[in-house]
Amino acid sequence: GYDEMVMVKDIRLESHCEHHMVPILGRAHVAYIPNNRIVGISKLARVVDVYAKRLQTQETMTSQIADTIERVLKPKGVAIVIDAAHQFEVDKFIFLGSSCIYPKLARQPLKEEYLLTGPLESTNEWYAIAKITGVKACEAIRKQHGKDFVSLMPTNLYGSNDNFDLKTSHVLPAMIRKFHEAKEESKPVKLWGTGNPSREFLHVDDLAEAVLFTLENKLKDNLYNVGTGIDLTIKKLAFLIQEIVGHTGDIIWDSSKPDGTPRKLMDVSKMTKAGWKASIVLEDGIKRTYRWFLKNKESYKEVKLK
Repeated sequence: GYDEMVMVKDIRLESHCEHHMVPILGRAHVAYIPNNRIVGISKLARVVDVYAKRLQTQETMTSQIADTIERVLKPKGVAIVIDAAHQFEVDKFIFLGSSCIYPKLARQPLKEEYLLTGPLESTNEWYAIAKITGVKACEAIRKQHGKDFVSLMPTNLYGSNDNFDLKTSHVLPAMIRKFHEAKEESKPVKLWGTGNPSREFLHVDDLAEAVLFTLENKLKDNLYNVGTGIDLTIKKLAFLIQEIVGHTGDIIWDSSKPDGTPRKLMDVSKMTKAGWKASIVLEDGIKRTYRWFLKNKESYKEVKLK
């Protein structure tokens, strides 16, 4: 759901590296080469970030990665991205998961140690199991081969380039679009559920910074939560977005629709102790996202169900 959202915009990289766009299976693979170390950010299975081992030339790098993707990744999926990174002697690999890997009724806030301690949320357990597979694959390679493979579990993301399709988007971008269109048409806004569940939100630029921090530092563990450590109810989120957008009509809560997991708050103390902390306050992030939405409302992304 977050393809094309995580961008590297950092003077530390831009000042001393070349940018190369390499077409792989119809998707973009961006490679950065700072000081003969290769950093890759790929859209395959959301985002794969790699500090690759030193190679002789950029052409060799492009050929090896492209050949590997074509030969083993296409038929088998993201697990083979991890295996290919291991086989091609990648020194550092970052796997991005999701907070949905944790049990539905786990104690709050969610700690990394709660993984696999109870049943998952039934509505997305298949997605969660796929993410858990990636986490465990990276953990196994780290333990067996001593490689710096790290899994980052971001909380709910939002920001520029998000998906604003009303059938497939996540709650925050969906609310932005609903309140904007309702304001223009002077109509009430209808939202799912009771509004009582609580959620945590992280601006995608903060996630990009967390990825850069992880690339530039050696973390001692294999799994880290990435979030703000602050949540709010869906109802409060709705009021906040309504105020920012400028909608003055009613909000209708459709309690016949499911609420989902009661609360999903990440314990981010491990990442904070490692030296990274989110910097974008939710209200400021929503304002920034709404400004982007207004500038791109004729061309924003809408992911359609197939």
